[in-house]
Amino acid sequence: MNRSWLYIVIGALFEVMWVIGFKHAHDWLTWTGTTAAVIISFSFIIKATAKLPVGTVYAVFTGLGTAGTVLSEMLLFHEPAQWTKLLLIALLLVGVIGLKWVSSTGKRREVAN
Repeated sequence: MNRSWLYIVIGALFEVMWVIGFKHAHDWLTWTGTTAAVIISFSFIIKATAKLPVGTVYAVFTGLGTAGTVLSEMLLFHEPAQWTKLLLIALLLVGVIGLKWVSSTGKRREVAN
């Protein structure tokens, strides 16, 4: 896996943390953790944009973050699971994988030319 894609995945994991932190932070310690997660998340995304198209990075970052946040809310905070939500998350992840695949094949074509 290209290091830039790994940066997006790590950034998205921290995005899930700060989004959940915005909802559940209640004291200075949890707000400090939320703030740190925002900084770390965007630091990794900035690194990823050095090698990958910004639009692709942003779409994958927000897609993974959205899926991770919805699933975390279901698993950790007992948000009701609905088949339609799970189906839409799966569809979102198919789009994210498709963007990665299209970006990867585009690079191969550039190298071949």
